Amino acid sequence: MSKQQEEEDLQKFLKDVDEITNLIQGLNSTDPAIQEKAITETEKKLLSTTTKDENKHKPKQDRTLINKQPLGLPNLEDTLNPESFMTSLEKDAEERARRRKENEALANALKEKGNDAFSKGDYALAIKKYTEGLKKQKDMQVLYTNRAQAYLKLQNYEKAISDCDWALRCDEKCIKALFHMGKAYLAQKQYPKSRECYLKILEIDPQTQKLCKDCMNEVDLEEKRQYEEERALRELESGKREAVSVSELLQKLCRPDENAFYYAGGIQLLTEAMRGGTEQALFRMNNGFSIINDNEVIRRIFCAKLASVAEVELSLSLLLLWQAVCKGNEENQRLLLTHPVVNSQLPTLLLSEVPNIQEGCMSLLALYADTETGRSLLVRHLNTTKWLQMLMSFIKVFDSRASNATELLTNLIKEEKFKTQCRIKLSTEVLPLFTQLLCSVKTVNRPSLARCIAIMGELCSDSVFRMQMSESLECWQACLHLVDECWTENKAAVSPECLYAVLGLMMNLSLEDSLIIQEREEEIVEKCVSLFSSKDGRIVTRAVGLLSHILPRSQVALEAALKQGVVKQMVKLLKVGGQVTSGYAMKTLAVCAKSGRRAQEQIVKSDKKCSTLLKLLRSPNEAVVGNAAFCLGRCLEVPGTATNLLDTDVVRLLLKVAGGDAKKTSVQENASIALGKLCTADARHTSRLRELNGMAALSSSMKNVQGL
Repeated sequence: MSKQQEEEDLQKFLKDVDEITNLIQGLNSTDPAIQEKAITETEKKLLSTTTKDENKHKPKQDRTLINKQPLGLPNLEDTLNPESFMTSLEKDAEERARRRKENEALANALKEKGNDAFSKGDYALAIKKYTEGLKKQKDMQVLYTNRAQAYLKLQNYEKAISDCDWALRCDEKCIKALFHMGKAYLAQKQYPKSRECYLKILEIDPQTQKLCKDCMNEVDLEEKRQYEEERALRELESGKREAVSVSELLQKLCRPDENAFYYAGGIQLLTEAMRGGTEQALFRMNNGFSIINDNEVIRRIFCAKLASVAEVELSLSLLLLWQAVCKGNEENQRLLLTHPVVNSQLPTLLLSEVPNIQEGCMSLLALYADTETGRSLLVRHLNTTKWLQMLMSFIKVFDSRASNATELLTNLIKEEKFKTQCRIKLSTEVLPLFTQLLCSVKTVNRPSLARCIAIMGELCSDSVFRMQMSESLECWQACLHLVDECWTENKAAVSPECLYAVLGLMMNLSLEDSLIIQEREEEIVEKCVSLFSSKDGRIVTRAVGLLSHILPRSQVALEAALKQGVVKQMVKLLKVGGQVTSGYAMKTLAVCAKSGRRAQEQIVKSDKKCSTLLKLLRSPNEAVVGNAAFCLGRCLEVPGTATNLLDTDVVRLLLKVAGGDAKKTSVQENASIALGKLCTADARHTSRLRELNGMAALSSSMKNVQGL
């Protein structure tokens, strides 16, 4: 039976079910007119069924129906009794439900057998099991999508598309069906239809954006590859000189057992011939990667120690050819990295004893790292942890290799997969090298070291990275050692880039509450406070930021900071600091104010009439406003502070924040509490509050004060 006939029979069956359901509802109706109409329609239905049963005995062509079982309708005599009719239909429905449940169990068992065959690579057997399952239950969506996937493996794209279409009839939002259909259309070079499938997936589930983007990129690349190769063939057939020269040069390079200079010269000519996409396409179409990379003489250059000038020349020529062949050509980039020789031996070239070869290797990698597609290829096909180690090792050199290495790393960390892969061996392979670099500031390339530290700080956005680094005693010791080295030199006007970078790294690490930080917190506080005298505002900002992370979690660190006059320093910074510095300083000052009377008195003494705090109540940054209100509320516990504020605009400012200008409830609450304390300490502020019609806010604030 054809698929079209199967679909027609299924639809007819569903229509019959709907009709019977409507009849049952009519027979059960309390309205006599509706009940009578239902009885009439039932009689017609039964007469029609009887006629069909009689026709069954007539000779006719055998047809397989979706449901061969009789409907089991009652006799004509019983139709006048609605209860008898309903009982009969209910029994029939129960029987159908039982058979469907049995078939569903059989279909699921066959699905599991198919999945097992698929996992073992026996796609033909998998298809057989899925097909048997569909005979048991024709509307089982997963059987269609699983069979489509097996058809894809056997490159039977038409059947894969057909199965996906059936799955979508079961569920028009079946993402798996659309995904497999997109793959099948791509294989058939039907690029617009393939894109349409992925766009539908994205429309159904926006969370699949990354998946759909990758799939559509694959479609774009394949379409571009086909276009390039068709154009290249046309130009080759037309006898275009550049196109012909690529084929001729590759034929000459096929000659075995020539010397290194011969191949170096041929490769240089081939590199000059790479003018654009046409020549790049002809290179791969003529099997250029294998011709060159499988050559025994060329393979010998993949070693750290090169024996002759000719081998060095050949190695440099090969790196330049790869750059020319892969520049702007994603398909060639993929083919190069997936070539077994290149994939396994490229790190050897990077570790060559010849600086020019190292430069050439990094230039090739930079070509990949400049694009999202290229970075994805690098991360997918190379050992990322090993590359991270190798590139970090170039920080020790004093030429362009160091800056090139850090530039590569800066691009690579844009890939989340790079971070994920580096987690595995971070503590055993990467961190030891990094701490060694931090302790060697006097003997390494400092600008590149600063960038390397910033890269490690960026990696700390990954929580696993951050946790491993924060729990490394050696890492913290190296960071603090570097602060000492850089700060001593900074006073002597040496570039502070490394100091700025390491403070940023320490800020990121201090987000974790580790035992190592607790053991070093007093030393960290001491170094931060000493940095407040720096003339470089960036360094001061990060020192305050680090302090704002450490003090809230440690009473010991807080006591140490208070002894070193941190309150006075914070007030000073708040008077002249920028927006970022003020945010950190205000948080630090609030922590100090919370600690007790001594800190509160220091704030009042350092900030006459709390003018700085009042100014910060107008800040556009709600975190700053909230901390300023909190700090002010604590300072009002110092006798005489409220009276000293009588000739200020403190009531209006606090009322404005408490009355709803602030969006965060916590900020409003801090302002309300401060307002309540203000009015409690000096009744004259209450009179001012009445003038501003703010008694409701005062009532709210008093409730909060009583709850303290």
